[in-house]
Amino acid sequence: MHAARLDMAHRAIEQTLPERGNHYRLAYHLAPAAGWMNDPNGLVFFRGQYHMFYQHHPFSAQWGPMHWGHASSDDLVHWQHLPIALAPGDDYDRDGCFSGSAVVLDDTLYLMYTGHIWLQEPGDDQHIRQVQCLASSTDGITFTKLGPVIETPPDPAIMHVRDPKVWQRHGAWWMALGARHGDDPQLLLYRSADLLHWDFLGCALQGQREPDGYMWECPDIFELEGCDVLLYSPQGLKPVGYDNWNLYQNSYRVGQLDDQGVFKPGGPLHELDHGHDFYAAQTLLAPDGRRLLWAWMDMWESPMPSQAEHWCGALTLPRELSRDGDRLLMRPARELVALRQSGQVLQIGAVKSASQLLDTWGALLELEIELDIAASSAEHFGLALRCSEDQQERTLLYFDAMARRLVLDRQHSGAGVSGVRSVPVAADQTRIALRIFLDRSSIEVFVDDGAWCLSSRIYPHANSLAVRAYAVNGTGHFGEALVWGLADLKL
Repeated sequence: MHAARLDMAHRAIEQTLPERGNHYRLAYHLAPAAGWMNDPNGLVFFRGQYHMFYQHHPFSAQWGPMHWGHASSDDLVHWQHLPIALAPGDDYDRDGCFSGSAVVLDDTLYLMYTGHIWLQEPGDDQHIRQVQCLASSTDGITFTKLGPVIETPPDPAIMHVRDPKVWQRHGAWWMALGARHGDDPQLLLYRSADLLHWDFLGCALQGQREPDGYMWECPDIFELEGCDVLLYSPQGLKPVGYDNWNLYQNSYRVGQLDDQGVFKPGGPLHELDHGHDFYAAQTLLAPDGRRLLWAWMDMWESPMPSQAEHWCGALTLPRELSRDGDRLLMRPARELVALRQSGQVLQIGAVKSASQLLDTWGALLELEIELDIAASSAEHFGLALRCSEDQQERTLLYFDAMARRLVLDRQHSGAGVSGVRSVPVAADQTRIALRIFLDRSSIEVFVDDGAWCLSSRIYPHANSLAVRAYAVNGTGHFGEALVWGLADLKL
């Protein structure tokens, strides 16, 4: 039956492909061939390749009964779409194969995921059943479902319990689960010797509705430079100051996980990415020891114009993680330099209360540039990207001198989107180093060698391709700019 459901899903993709529009189609970010995509699942290195699984609805560009889409890569840049790995429909996952993770044991690839069942009407989150399930593959392509391995939560009052992240620790398998007890979030931990039989260790971290939200989705625990990091996606956080303005967040804490399964935070909660579209991040330990991260580059209940083109959703570029005290740094994976095509140097210099058209253009660009804020007098200055000829369409990235913040403004970034996001600039800081990736419907900004990141979807017209440097009420000084055109990989 599972094979038949997979075959139906594949036929749906094949039937949709001739109708798929490509106006907003990303060139070098992983997106579904057709249909819907959300959370990255099951990042794993298996038999010499990186494997990426993701939440997928092959029958529609809207969210629906979740399947596991699948792609692989030799180099983190070029991805090949593979057959869908999991389809819902069994008694324990009737309404969805929700998020989870992947591990390798004895040269076999295992997927751990949450089987989801609506107990009453579809979409009624007050009446659900969620169980943790296992599937296996000897070839990395075809998966056999092994059924539930955790059928009941540790407390009957827990109904929402999902998104298992499995990893090895001290010779055993550990599993982290996000859970909701009433309106309070929890992190639950389990341990196993064989992936089949799991012992409940306890609640590793207990939250409260105020101020911690009501549910912690997609937990990930990993060691990084001598500390443990708890990465998760809290639902229900209230905005505070400049933070937490998306519907849901992606956050982390640095601390220590003890052998009894208790996570002891060693620092405050931090937002991982400060853009408009970033959720459900998951990490992978690469063979060379790097900790790599991807996230869903969209946000619930936000404009998704590509749905009209019969596809929706994308993943961020892979990022390398490092640590600075209790904060994570994210840099683009070093392999991404392979995307670079022709490059050029731009000498911008000083721009005084004006907008200056630069000698570069395109939808697929990487830019490296410094803003010399110490030498500048402008109220704000920076770049206008993906500009239309009449400048009515543009995405702004600028330094606001009065607020001392770097601002990403997509008020005029195309179909449906709006909103402003920003990150702080220290009082003693004299320059801002920017590395910017533009794709047809996205922008990812890495600030000061990964100290801050802003990832957002944008939907400009195809002919909005200009790049401008500008300054408002004063002079803005720009350092040397390096610009590359990037490859269209037609993923």
